[in-house]
Amino acid sequence: MGQAASQSVSAPPSAPASCPIDHSANKLSSSSGPAKCPIDHSSKAAAATAPPPAQCPISHDAGEINPLNQMPNLSQTPAAQQLAELPTEREVSSIPRDGSSRWEYPSPQQFYNALVRKGWETPEEHVETMVQIHNFLNEQAWQEILKWEKKEDPSNAEPQLARFKGRPGELSPKARFWLFAGWLLPSRFNTEPPFDRHDWIVRRNSGEEVRYVIDYYSAPPEPDGSPVFSLDVRPALDSVGSIKQRILAASEDVWANFREESKRNSSQDAH
Repeated sequence: MGQAASQSVSAPPSAPASCPIDHSANKLSSSSGPAKCPIDHSSKAAAATAPPPAQCPISHDAGEINPLNQMPNLSQTPAAQQLAELPTEREVSSIPRDGSSRWEYPSPQQFYNALVRKGWETPEEHVETMVQIHNFLNEQAWQEILKWEKKEDPSNAEPQLARFKGRPGELSPKARFWLFAGWLLPSRFNTEPPFDRHDWIVRRNSGEEVRYVIDYYSAPPEPDGSPVFSLDVRPALDSVGSIKQRILAASEDVWANFREESKRNSSQDAH
């Protein structure tokens, strides 16, 4: 659907089945329902008896978190009831944090400790796969942001992710629109809300900061059961420059679809 909409991505074939924070789901079967984010960005006030969907186990409450990445300090010490040993190495992402460093993802041990903190019963043998999918998704999100940035300014060699925030309980205006469209025409549009949302603040070479909104959707799995996700990555409509970007991208998509349809009709007429 292009930059103005979503891009479907499937997990890399090397994994059974990417943001400095893991928000992907474990490997899902076709009957498992919509994917859910494994890291919680909601407040501690979530009801214990009826946990809301798309929660992550990492607390993001004010006073406990780093304002740059909305994460608390996560322990590398094995949990009390943990049976299997989990890696403590943290993978370095491709996402620049500043001029000399890049963001790091939580280790499988940190990820598991976050699950334990929230009381999520997750088999330890699945944690590494969950981390792989998380990292993969957010790497794909960054690649989509780079496409937008390159179109806006080809000389913007390497923008940086200044900070970010997970907002899984807050639907973006665009997500609300598509849910309404799904309610009107369920046979044509998706009726499931995104399972997670991030707001990423990107710093350009000029020092200007631009907010991007990322909606994470689950999609039908591959024939082998590997999960598929759809990412809707776009600049937030909170500046004149971002509005211009969105209008240009939407116009390009409309013209591309029109040309494709015309080409298809011409081919059919020739036969």
